[in-house]
Amino acid sequence: MRRPRFPASLHMTALTLAIAAVGAGLFWALSAPVYMLLGPAIAVSVAGLCGMRTGIAPRLRDACFVLLGLGVGAGFDGDALAAMLRWPLAFLLMAVVIWAIMAASQALLVRFFGFERRSALLASAPGHLSFVIAMASDTGADVARISITQSVRLLSLTLLVPFLALAIGVEWSGSLAPPGDKMSALSLLALVPPALALGWLFQRLSVPAPLLLGALTVSGLGHAGGLTPGVVPGWLILPAYLVLGALIGTRFSGMQPRQLLGGLGAGLAMTLVAMSFAGLGALPVAWALGMPLAHVLIAFAPGGLETMIAMGAVLGVVPGFVAACHVARLLVLSILLPVMLAALRRETPRRSPG
Repeated sequence: MRRPRFPASLHMTALTLAIAAVGAGLFWALSAPVYMLLGPAIAVSVAGLCGMRTGIAPRLRDACFVLLGLGVGAGFDGDALAAMLRWPLAFLLMAVVIWAIMAASQALLVRFFGFERRSALLASAPGHLSFVIAMASDTGADVARISITQSVRLLSLTLLVPFLALAIGVEWSGSLAPPGDKMSALSLLALVPPALALGWLFQRLSVPAPLLLGALTVSGLGHAGGLTPGVVPGWLILPAYLVLGALIGTRFSGMQPRQLLGGLGAGLAMTLVAMSFAGLGALPVAWALGMPLAHVLIAFAPGGLETMIAMGAVLGVVPGFVAACHVARLLVLSILLPVMLAALRRETPRRSPG
């Protein structure tokens, strides 16, 4: 009798999750913060750099985003809704911070790392990687170098932010499972269909991370209205963090160590610039809104949207504020990056010898 053959994607997913679980266990043993996210990200990244092909099946990835969205949305309450009226100041400063990060990073990459100006601008974008890569392909920029630099930035910020947040005052209990009464199975199941429907609508509208934001919105409304009280059980949310960590690591699948070394310095330098400007922008916002600096810093940290939103929830930051700031960052980038590229094209002929 023949054994059933499973698709290659399922074998790859199973292997990737096994590596992620080992990484999570190791980081738990080391008492690292957010071990269920950081351990898998590092372990899967190392496996990819060692030549292993890693990946997560799209359906599992989508289920992970829905669960994370439902979990983050469970943190919404009346206080969070009232605070939204004071957030426009944060969005305004966010736009200024993004422009400063891109201008400074572009100059740094051109001067010290030999980037061509257009590739340097695209590599300096603090987020929206799929949008950046699409624009790089359309404009003939160095897609491979941009991808490596951006991947280093994402992994560096994933590792840096939790330690920095703890260093400046975030109190973490050590538990990744959200505290509080658990959501009933009926409430949880009732949220899934509207979350999927809204995620589909967001996808049609080209909203970033549509499934996560759709689930977050539906769950937030349900909790703010008292219709679906409780938090997502730990046995569901913890595997979702592990899958998310593994997804971060899959960016390095098949990458050669020499390729990584070629973009490592540029990626780390850009991470330092981005976090410096994010910190400067977070200071006045924290003072004006009366929020802890560490909380605002997580909201301003230019990491992956899904990762930063999930990390904010783990570290106890106001979920709506973190999600709104990171969505605003991507919306600002969608406008600012094409404008800056157009300005760069206009400057080029004037700088050419004639």
